[in-house]
Amino acid sequence: MKISSPFRSVAFAVVAAAGVSLAGAAHADSGTIRFAVYKAAFFVGGSGGEGTLTYHGRRYPISVGGISGGLAFGVSKTYFKGTVRHISRVRDVTGVYGAAGGGGALGKGAQVIVMTNAKGAQLELTGKQVGMQVNADLSGMAITVK
Repeated sequence: MKISSPFRSVAFAVVAAAGVSLAGAAHADSGTIRFAVYKAAFFVGGSGGEGTLTYHGRRYPISVGGISGGLAFGVSKTYFKGTVRHISRVRDVTGVYGAAGGGGALGKGAQVIVMTNAKGAQLELTGKQVGMQVNADLSGMAITVK
């Protein structure tokens, strides 16, 4: 049985692409992240904070800053913790993350968020919020490894 040349070319390309994607996934790693963010907003909001990235058993200090716009009012502090996935090195965490969301807190509240940066690092975070805040906004957050 003969296999046509175009069919062999397509089959080879599919096998090669699968091998490359598996090789990339094999090198991607994950770590844990914790940080606290203070946020104040009156339509336009700003936020900032600090925390720690733990990667391969080592701790790295990080800083967090951001801006939001939309329907946002109040002042709050949120303690985030979670996982950062799809990283090959610590520097992959550095970048701008964007999200659209909504929520609110009066006293205590909770947040869950998943964000990705341009390098493909994905943050999966849960947060406990304290303060008074109502928001339905677009927000961006920049994380820098110090």
